[in-house]
Amino acid sequence: MVSVSRESREQTEQRLRAVIAGAELVALDGEWTFQEGPLEELPELIDQVLAVVRDEDSWSWLTRAASVGGDRFALFSFHFPEGLDNSGFVGWLATALKEELGTGVLRRMRAEQQAWWHL
Repeated sequence: MVSVSRESREQTEQRLRAVIAGAELVALDGEWTFQEGPLEELPELIDQVLAVVRDEDSWSWLTRAASVGGDRFALFSFHFPEGLDNSGFVGWLATALKEELGTGVLRRMRAEQQAWWHL
C-alpha cells in the first residue's frame, strides 16, 4: 500500500531539502548524447550504451558522446539512504531547476563556451 502524506508546500520543501542533503550525488564521467535509428536495426548493446528505448518506428539510445557533433549531456544520479522518504523528489528537483534556472532536469552545454543553458 502506498501512503500519501499531507504536507504544505513549505513542509515538502523542508523535507526534500533534508533528503538532498542526505543523498549521495554520483556524476558519470564524460559527456553523453542521444542517437536514433530505424526500428528495423536494433542498436548494438555495447558498454558505451547506457539506455535504449523505442517508439512506434525508431530506436533511441543514450551513449557516450563522440568528439564532434550532437547535443551533449552531463549525467548524475542521487542515491538515498534506506528509509528516507524521498517521495516527490524528481518533481521537486525539476520544479526547483525550472524556477531557479529556467530549465528542466535535462541541461545542455554549449561546447564553445562551456556554459550551461536550457533545452
